[in-house]
Amino acid sequence: MSPRRSLISTALAVAAAGLTLSTVLAPAASAASHAPKPTVVLVHGAWADSSGWSGVVTRLRKNGYSVVAPANPLRSLSGDSAYLADYLKTIGGPIVLVGHSYGGSVITEAATGNPDVKALVYVAAFAPDSGESAAALSAKFPGTHLTDDPNAQVPTALSAVPFTQADGTAGVDLYLKPAKFRDVFLSNGLTAADAAVLAATQRPIALQALGEPSGTPAWKTIPSWYLVAKNDHAIPAAAERFMAKRAHAHITETNAPHAVQLTDPGAVTHLIENAARTTGR
Repeated sequence: MSPRRSLISTALAVAAAGLTLSTVLAPAASAASHAPKPTVVLVHGAWADSSGWSGVVTRLRKNGYSVVAPANPLRSLSGDSAYLADYLKTIGGPIVLVGHSYGGSVITEAATGNPDVKALVYVAAFAPDSGESAAALSAKFPGTHLTDDPNAQVPTALSAVPFTQADGTAGVDLYLKPAKFRDVFLSNGLTAADAAVLAATQRPIALQALGEPSGTPAWKTIPSWYLVAKNDHAIPAAAERFMAKRAHAHITETNAPHAVQLTDPGAVTHLIENAARTTGR
């Protein structure tokens, strides 16, 4: 074979090999780029309901995420966590689990042992360790506006409403007083008219839910992200930083009130998508 024909044959062989390699790799690369995004599960806390996530849901759906925001019963930490744990079992594929306020306590317990939960996102939320309660964590650092009397049996910004539980025993629901709602929940970040509507439609939380100690925390085994609301009048920002650092979370801070998902849904969405891109697939 002449040198010229040998060179041509070698070039054709190399080209054929490259074509075969690209043909083999292309489907895999394409499949990876089109891997389904995780389902984002949004869990609300006290004095709110699932509609408070509307701005976040709209943004996540626009960016191609499946999103659900189940109702949090707000009856007891163990019961609420068990309810959410069962709900998560109905979702196929990877999950990014997000909690606001008391919802953080619920996701901390509900995600434990669930291999589909790939990331935890705390939004101005409680991230308790084993044996800790939301009430104790809220009082751990100064700055909350929930009470101006640390010795009061019921925090002074709350109204206690007795009720009869299903088993016949007495229970107590806690509502944020309408006159305190805009300050505690929103740090005056929304208009008085909007705050009045939110106060009128708030979901109460049972007293026992805030005082019940937490179980095994999922943040010890699942990567976490934390949004610190620097202008939070419900959970002091110092408490949020303490919990976030203890959980070795990826921390973002924003100058927002406790209900940051209402006043700055873009910042909340950005943090959730960071978590989803890193661990959610």
